[in-house]
Amino acid sequence: MTDGFRPKSDFLRALTERGFVHQCTDAAALDAAAAGGLVAYVGFDCTAPSLHVGSLVPIMTLAWLQRTGGKPIALMGDGTTRVGDPSGKDETRKILSLDAIEANKAGIRKVFSRFLDFADGPTGALMPGNAEWLAPLNYIDFLRDVGRHFSVNRMLAMDSVKLRIERDQEMSFLEFNYMCLQAYDFVELHRRHGCTLQMGGSDQWGNIINGVDLGRRMDGAKLHALTTPLLTTASGAKMGKTAAGAVWLDATMLAPFDYWQYWRNVEDADVGRFLKLFTFLPMDEIARLVALGGAEINEAKKALADEATALVHGREEAAKAAAAARRTFEEGAVSADLPSVEIAARELDEGMGALAAFVRAGLCASNGEARRQMKGGGLRINDRAVDDERARVGRADLTAEGVVKLSLGRKRHVLLRPV
Repeated sequence: MTDGFRPKSDFLRALTERGFVHQCTDAAALDAAAAGGLVAYVGFDCTAPSLHVGSLVPIMTLAWLQRTGGKPIALMGDGTTRVGDPSGKDETRKILSLDAIEANKAGIRKVFSRFLDFADGPTGALMPGNAEWLAPLNYIDFLRDVGRHFSVNRMLAMDSVKLRIERDQEMSFLEFNYMCLQAYDFVELHRRHGCTLQMGGSDQWGNIINGVDLGRRMDGAKLHALTTPLLTTASGAKMGKTAAGAVWLDATMLAPFDYWQYWRNVEDADVGRFLKLFTFLPMDEIARLVALGGAEINEAKKALADEATALVHGREEAAKAAAAARRTFEEGAVSADLPSVEIAARELDEGMGALAAFVRAGLCASNGEARRQMKGGGLRINDRAVDDERARVGRADLTAEGVVKLSLGRKRHVLLRPV
């Protein structure tokens, strides 16, 4: 964004003041286009059954577009997923079957219903799949009509290609073509839906600019690009990853309680930034929360956890997670709303190995990891430390609530629930 530029459109003003803008083409022209009702898209490849927290920034840019009178397009990369985006990768991405891509696409669709309104109308969101126009392409025609506009010299200079070559990591011709397909997506969305803006992470700048250039060359179109900063936490950790794995936006892959806890436990230095990026709270309310000092910063963290969880899982699940955290951490009780795993009652009758129980609960990946956690004092059963790897979990360990509480460290808890 040009230094000193003050956006007039609600869309660009919201993105700017909340920290979403890293780079954009011709800020004044984009601002003027936004004032008249902008159609913009972000692409999401279908490589997993859901999206994780790392995808929230581009999702929120689409949500802000719709809230300020624009029309968002969440493009499903069911075609480009067959190729694989080489950006930021040292190895060729695993090629998925068409059935796996379709299953992943169905899972990803569910995430967007929380953020976007897909009702018919001028601002109603769209979710097309790029296989619709990529799959029928004739290769010779594509080379003639699209490929001729790409310079191999420029393609080799792209970070996604150059870094792989510098690291002596092989790149297939299939992956090399990805940037051509992504650029062509922009052309098709402009032709079909009047889309004039593509948004994405800052690592996608080169690919997005290719689309802007291709639209100008093929159709004389005036297209725009906007990228968001690649986020890390204050300590430098990548957003969306924890020691336990990815922070998924699907309740079947990560319980709402654990999702709430992720936001509750962010670093103090990140609270203000995350409130701006990951909630729709007004800026004056965010300023009030950020101004809280000392131990009161925990109230700001709880507000962040409440709002972020409500967006993904609904207000009711957010309230349950907050109540479960309060009972667990502030009152020392066992909350029925903690994540739970059902086991056969007979397994408790027979007694199951404590280490195996932690693996079964998903708190540890293997018995070996559970053993290492135990030696570090990290495993607890009903708040009692496990200090013997031969310990067993049995019916005598059931609490008054009829469950066994397993804890990894101070913040991760799972209930074993016999059925």
